[in-house]
Amino acid sequence: MSEFLQQLINGLPLGAIYALIALGYTMVYGVLRFINFAHSDVFMVGAFSGFYLARMFSYQSFALGLAILFCAMAICAALGIIIERFAYRPLRGRSTLTVLITAIGVSLLLQNSGQLIFGANPKSFPKLFVQKNFALPGHLVISSNQLAVFVIAIALLFTLRYIVLRTKVGTAMRALSFNAVAASLVGINIDGVISFTFGLGSALAGAGGILYALNYPSIDPLMGTLPGLKAFVAAVLGGVGNIPGAALGGMVLGVVETFVGGTGWSTYRDAIAFAVLILILLFKPAGLLGKLQVEKV
Repeated sequence: MSEFLQQLINGLPLGAIYALIALGYTMVYGVLRFINFAHSDVFMVGAFSGFYLARMFSYQSFALGLAILFCAMAICAALGIIIERFAYRPLRGRSTLTVLITAIGVSLLLQNSGQLIFGANPKSFPKLFVQKNFALPGHLVISSNQLAVFVIAIALLFTLRYIVLRTKVGTAMRALSFNAVAASLVGINIDGVISFTFGLGSALAGAGGILYALNYPSIDPLMGTLPGLKAFVAAVLGGVGNIPGAALGGMVLGVVETFVGGTGWSTYRDAIAFAVLILILLFKPAGLLGKLQVEKV
């Protein structure tokens, strides 16, 4: 039981990071009905933004770490809005395949630009918070990084829930997701809502990049590929287009991956995520919290 609880403690922070990235996928899909595959590279930009911001300071504190986190989120939000404005908006109304190919192109552009600007060699991410280990009952241990990652991620998830359910722009997002034509007829600024959605999702990806780098402190321009794919699996697991489902899918995937990593099957921990994707598509294609929708011809 002690080992089970320790693996659960180790898995929840990773699951929270996957949830943050998955929310960006699912929000964009909910509004525009396509998967933004460049989202994983915005995650990478968030990690590098935190890296260069942290190098400007010679001390560690929780307040400074939060300030760096929010600055990186703002940078990624701006990047997401720019990508939507110049890459996706001109293609609105085109075929899904055209937009998908463009998303892959934007992803490759960000990866190669990252190698050109940041360098291809891995970099060691600085320590933003003072690192301590806290002993829990039952011989359990949680690190300050794990605690910070989990608390910050949960706070961001509840903030997103408040924005979507309790604000005017959140109401506009839900209206646009339900029926774009009707939303435009009642005066909703479609372009503004879509830009806000991209900015909000990209900000969460930037936060995920920094939180991921805190626990896995080696960053490089290709670092977003595998976490991004796993977050996509998490979004499908929970129900793509469903915000609570994306959060649940991320948590489940992070815990499952950690439990697999603590067994003799640790070599296959990455393969497990994609095995979960195949099983979900076979037996419950709408995801855990999603609902099958019949498309009218």
